[in-house]
Amino acid sequence: MTTASLRPYTPADEDATIELWRRTWAQHYPHINFNARVNWWRERWRQDLLPVAHVVLAESGGALLGFVTVDPKTKYLDQIVVAPELWGSGIAAALLREAKRLSPDGLELLVNKDNARAIRFYEKHGFAYAGEDKNPVSGIAVNRMRWAGFAGPPLGRSSADFRG
Repeated sequence: MTTASLRPYTPADEDATIELWRRTWAQHYPHINFNARVNWWRERWRQDLLPVAHVVLAESGGALLGFVTVDPKTKYLDQIVVAPELWGSGIAAALLREAKRLSPDGLELLVNKDNARAIRFYEKHGFAYAGEDKNPVSGIAVNRMRWAGFAGPPLGRSSADFRG
């Protein structure tokens, strides 16, 4: 069981979130050199995500455990990132609940077709397959997935016990 709290992103969190992004994606796709992509990601983070997305961090004792980015206007969930050593701990589920709270009318995302673990996770949490697509950056085949939204009012949360 991991105890963590959720809080909004601040500019002082940039280096830690970018490093967690790099480390997590490198773990999932070890054949890709994510060290070489850090500058590209930092630019995308600053120019594309931060101006439109709500970014929420999960942390414990000052350590960053994960984050989620969601744009409630477009209902687009761009990233859920969790430290690899905490995969399966419940952190991703808590971050997804927060994304749903921020965008209660629905969410849409793209997930790499070869990421069966993530696809199962999203299906388990109410997302449905919504068609084929291509990642607009990499051109990789992805599944578009959609969550239709809450039937009732969203529930808020500020901290939680995460169970795997």
